[in-house]
Amino acid sequence: MLYLDASALVKYYLQEPDSTAVHALMESATFVGTGLLCKAEVAAAFAKATRMYYITSAQAQTAWTAFAADWATFIRLTPTEDLLEQAAHLALAHGLRGYDAVHLASALVWQRECGQSVILATFDRQLWNVGKAVGLAVWPEEQP
Repeated sequence: MLYLDASALVKYYLQEPDSTAVHALMESATFVGTGLLCKAEVAAAFAKATRMYYITSAQAQTAWTAFAADWATFIRLTPTEDLLEQAAHLALAHGLRGYDAVHLASALVWQRECGQSVILATFDRQLWNVGKAVGLAVWPEEQP
């Protein structure tokens, strides 16, 4: 079971360092999930890449079209009141940014509800460290 935050998921749609590894990881996973709010984060990442002239508007639209087509195949974790309460606790306890705390809480809730190990894929160093500290398997294996 693989949970991807936006920093990992974007690498599947844009050519970036580690994109090939993300492709291999996603293709080897039985279940791929992300938080419902990740949809807005991915769109914002594509927009930022365009603003920064990393990609063209046409490339951003192509990436968005591919992402939108794949969206229904992902397990999408919905931020419930309880999940957001856990995210708030994680943010306060570990100094996480808001969406990072929601991603972490989502992965933890998914792991608890399924009773199986969830791998948290993230290229955010702080989220990677906290995910590991709270008992999730993290990817990549080496700290980003």
